[in-house]
Amino acid sequence: MMIKADRKTGLVFFPAFDWAIDPTHPEREERLLYTQDQVFEEGLFDIEGITEFKPDLVTHEDIRRVHFCAPDIESVTTESHLISAGGAVTVAKAVMEGAVEKGFALVRPPGHHAMRVVHGNRGFCNINIEAIMIEYIRAKYGVRRVAVVDTDCHHGDGTQDIFWHDPDTLFISIHQDGRTLYPGSGFIEELGGPNALGTTVNIPLPPLTSDEGYLWTIENVVMPILEDFQPEIIVNSAGQDNHFSDPLTNMNFSARGYADLTDMLSPDIAVLEGGYSIEGALPYVNTGIILALAGLDYTGIKEPGFDVARLAQPQDVTRQVRQIGQAVLSTWRQREALQAKLVGNHKTVSRRRNIMYDTDMIYEMQIDEITVCKNCKGALKVDSSSDTGHHLFGVHIPKGVCPACRARAEQWFEESKNGPYTLRTMQDLDRQSFFDEPREA
Repeated sequence: MMIKADRKTGLVFFPAFDWAIDPTHPEREERLLYTQDQVFEEGLFDIEGITEFKPDLVTHEDIRRVHFCAPDIESVTTESHLISAGGAVTVAKAVMEGAVEKGFALVRPPGHHAMRVVHGNRGFCNINIEAIMIEYIRAKYGVRRVAVVDTDCHHGDGTQDIFWHDPDTLFISIHQDGRTLYPGSGFIEELGGPNALGTTVNIPLPPLTSDEGYLWTIENVVMPILEDFQPEIIVNSAGQDNHFSDPLTNMNFSARGYADLTDMLSPDIAVLEGGYSIEGALPYVNTGIILALAGLDYTGIKEPGFDVARLAQPQDVTRQVRQIGQAVLSTWRQREALQAKLVGNHKTVSRRRNIMYDTDMIYEMQIDEITVCKNCKGALKVDSSSDTGHHLFGVHIPKGVCPACRARAEQWFEESKNGPYTLRTMQDLDRQSFFDEPREA
């Protein structure tokens, strides 16, 4: 008898055979090859309603909606990066156009550590494939309110950075406490910029959190926040390095737990991020996610080495998880009062940051400034220099910008003409126009 999916589900596979940091690096093509074998072995493509799509390539314009790249897009991407981001766009288009109800992009290279400014690779990421996908569907389909739930074990600091000033994007990151894991960020106090304070939500969980802690957090913290926010689209940055067998992390999540999480969250689109237990976890986790997205029975999912007793969550971890969850909810409910208190009567707010590209060993010094505005998301300027010799000046104009913030952005850009920059660049999402002016170093 032919099995039929309860929900039409689209999949894109892209293992990126021609891209690797080095041949033995954990971020390599085998991450997806074992999953592909498992999917075929389980006969998932024989299920009516599960469809494989071939990835398109994103364009440079798609990347310009999101990133300022120094010295240019070609220098910080390969064709594999364009296809990986294109795979996410492909499943998003299938969902938006009604070909499927759910989509899962099983692609690499990953993207959630790539920030708005890109000088190179950090955290195995060059460009942010979820952010590129989100801004694509906003431009093409008019979507406004989007929620990103990042369940990778590492804090999604790149996605957080890109949407830091966007009140229409709810970014929730559930990750291992940054005091114990790269990139050392993602604390509850990181709430977003002055015009979007509260729409960045970080849930740093203690090491040894298991299925119990993750699923409690989804049910009792994430789902109530999503209910309040009412997004049009939910995107899951579906990192799988929280698995108990992952060599880079210290969590005790299981494949069945991840399927339960997916079932509870019910994302419209899932995009693969990390996960480095190539044989022992990824084939089982990804199969569970696919079955959960399609509304099929996943209770038989069980990976090698799974032992309920051994993976039982310690009582002190359970206590910490619940304390963290309550603190996050309390902050969410007080976000408007916190915004009034923290932002006050400032006209602009600036940040100064030092950013390390751990993969490419690049050091960046960045200053950004945002207009504080009650009428729009605010205009943003970024001054970024790195030890590669590149010095970038960027201006970001959001969709729906008010006349005052547009005038300020254009003034900033005009004033930068005589500055010491090797690249001047502007993202105008309101007019969907982009300008790059490279100069000699």
